[in-house]
Amino acid sequence: MKKITILDSTLRDGAQGEGVSFSVQDKIHICKSLDELGIQYIEAGNPGSNPKDMEFFQEVKKVSFKNAKICAFGATRRKDLTCKEDSNLQSLLQAGTDTVVIFGKSWTFHVKNIIKTSLKENLAMIKETCAYLKENGRHVFYDAEHFFTGYADDKAYAMQTLQAAVEGGAEVICLCETKGGFMIDECRNAVADVIKTFGSKVQIGIHTHNDCGLAVANSLIAVKEGVTHVQGVLLGFGERTGNANLSTIIPDLQLKLGYECIPPQNMKKLTAICNQIAEITNISMPPQSPYVGKSAFAHKAGMHIDAVLKNPFAYEHIEPEVVGNNRVFLMSEVAGRATIIEKINRFAPQIQKKDAVVDKILERMKELEQQGYQFEGADGSFELMVRKVLGQYQPFFKLHYYTTNGSNPRPEEGVCCCAQTKVEVDGQIEITAGEGDGPVNALDIALRKALEKFYPLVSQIRLVDFKVRVLDGQAATAAKVRVIIESTDGQISWSTVGVSADLIEASWIALSDSFEYKLIRDIEKRYKKII
Repeated sequence: MKKITILDSTLRDGAQGEGVSFSVQDKIHICKSLDELGIQYIEAGNPGSNPKDMEFFQEVKKVSFKNAKICAFGATRRKDLTCKEDSNLQSLLQAGTDTVVIFGKSWTFHVKNIIKTSLKENLAMIKETCAYLKENGRHVFYDAEHFFTGYADDKAYAMQTLQAAVEGGAEVICLCETKGGFMIDECRNAVADVIKTFGSKVQIGIHTHNDCGLAVANSLIAVKEGVTHVQGVLLGFGERTGNANLSTIIPDLQLKLGYECIPPQNMKKLTAICNQIAEITNISMPPQSPYVGKSAFAHKAGMHIDAVLKNPFAYEHIEPEVVGNNRVFLMSEVAGRATIIEKINRFAPQIQKKDAVVDKILERMKELEQQGYQFEGADGSFELMVRKVLGQYQPFFKLHYYTTNGSNPRPEEGVCCCAQTKVEVDGQIEITAGEGDGPVNALDIALRKALEKFYPLVSQIRLVDFKVRVLDGQAATAAKVRVIIESTDGQISWSTVGVSADLIEASWIALSDSFEYKLIRDIEKRYKKII
């Protein structure tokens, strides 16, 4: 099996994405996750660009990795300076990484109009920088920025820039499709030319962006043409529309095309590690993400579900377990009895398809959906609803009341609302208050304070997503709303739903369901361990 070297740039190129900001500790955690997956190289930042990146490179030296090598990233020397005089190159050496990724200009437009130097000086900058780092004991990867645009504009000069990097001692020449605008055939032809010219001398890589939605496709076609080094971001985020998504490229190459990107036994960790990195980055994983999204193996239509229950091969291109994902059957008005049974049997295996209680569950589900509930995106609330019909539900707390109020102007940063709750657990009354950035955040904090005294495990719950949908726009401010809350305890995620003409009440229903779902799962988990 031919091996492909993977370089992940989550901490450098990914960090350029809108709304993404990593602390030093975030970066350490992401490096550990990528190392666990089996990524070979982690491009971790530019030590010459800011103090935080330099601090990271000092801290990461204290961490040992099984698979990954940390790389520092930076530009070629600046025009009219020697390498020794260039402070950014000195920062790269001070970072202390064995491997350094250097980028330089391939496009004559950038050389003349952006860095404003001569074509000859640019070639010298590339060659001398690679040679200088090589002389100082570093492995050098050269990123040919804007290579494809430069190749289309002035092929001869673009190829000269690669030759300069080769002569300087670069071990990898990575072709960067920086603007993300090239079509597949354009990418294929340029890569084939480079492979023919330089493929026997150095390793050739590919680095694509997704401005035309082709980052994955162009990466795959480059590999088919002979590239053996692929760069990207595990979850695909980054500047503008993002980078090549490695969570798609890795399984595409390894499971479909017969290349080895990570150790085969690590493929089953892919979904979990993607979720870990999304959690650290504080973003929601797009549900439709191939392989690792929560909808990647989700089935809704009754006929589809029935077929998948008989043989998953009918509608699934791989088994979800191969990438550590799960098959999901969505609850809705188009779901059949087979769907209901599959869901119920996860927590009530004694229920059979022909049992009368299944009709009661279907009837109750349709009643709630008529009111505006939607269970395909609220697995937690669906399970609680079924437990209530089956008589397997016992409330963990009783609400006496809640109140919320807002303040404007804000009394302090991050606070605009306060909430008070009065709940009862086994006859004990607990009255608590919470301040937060909005009424739902304040309610979450107040309820958490009240319940932690009785159920310490609720401290693990964190809300990761909050969605509101108006169900009847014609009713204006009197319309019903549906609130869906996604929660996690760091191990699993679940969703709950609430519906009301009162936004706060709908939020409370979803919020309280979230806490009860967590408590039920933890109690059953402990019970299974006992027996």
